[in-house]
Amino acid sequence: MENSTLSFYFRFTMFANIGHYRFIAFIFCLLLFIFTIFTNLLMIVVISQQTTLHEPMYIFIACLSVNALYGSSGFFPRFLMDLLSDTHLISRPACFTQIYVIYSYASCELTVLSIMAYDRYIAVCLPLHYHTKMTLETVVKLTALAWIFPAFSLAACLCLSATLPLCGNEIHKVFCANWNVVKLSCVNTAVNNVVGMLLTVATIFLPLFYILYTYLRIVSICWRSSAEFKGKVLESCLPHTISFVIYSIAGFCDVALSRNNLEVTNPFIAVILSLVFVVIPPALNPLVYGLKLPEIRKHILRLF
Repeated sequence: MENSTLSFYFRFTMFANIGHYRFIAFIFCLLLFIFTIFTNLLMIVVISQQTTLHEPMYIFIACLSVNALYGSSGFFPRFLMDLLSDTHLISRPACFTQIYVIYSYASCELTVLSIMAYDRYIAVCLPLHYHTKMTLETVVKLTALAWIFPAFSLAACLCLSATLPLCGNEIHKVFCANWNVVKLSCVNTAVNNVVGMLLTVATIFLPLFYILYTYLRIVSICWRSSAEFKGKVLESCLPHTISFVIYSIAGFCDVALSRNNLEVTNPFIAVILSLVFVVIPPALNPLVYGLKLPEIRKHILRLF
């Protein structure tokens, strides 16, 4: 029975750190989940219903909200259930499904932010060619690429992880993560490490550097332009910049946590850092775009 449990189930160890605060944490996280679902659905409804918002920038914002719903729905229900449970076991199929949903959400967030950066780059640096370059067909292709590439690349990576024989079942997190599962392997994981590194470069560093490159070009254009032009660019680019910074900080927290020894890390800080990148961006993005972009803010107020 013990061997069967070890091979088929994983056990989350960090829920023990929450202790007596789990009911408070449950209520707070449930309210945050409801808030995230409501605000992102509101963004999707407003953008889809208002024909004046059927432009590339707003369509990509709606894509961010769809991705936020996808990621939050893949994380919160299981997390809320674990908060109230005395045993924190998850089956292998459920664990790998959770890994796929959470990390495909994370990858899609960066790819969507990348195509949003491309959209702003064309709008600011090549304004006369904007409508010829950012056609509906182009928007559909970019959106499809932003979803399909992470979906297939992550599936290939997880297929390698799922076939590994494991010599343990303790995951030092509050949700399943690929690196934590790979560390439990009984065999050499060099191939998994190489594939994981290539996937990290393709889905994280390339979009990251591309976003930085486009904003350097935008800044260089603004530097030589009038104050009025700078104000318009700042109004349209600031929400995207804020989203990018929030996501980068959240992603850094997750990477830093996975690479540190959790036994010497403050348990409360470890739990908070492990939650940041799956909780904060989906909750804050609707606020950033809804409050900072006048067109969206106007239609939301009119709706209410």
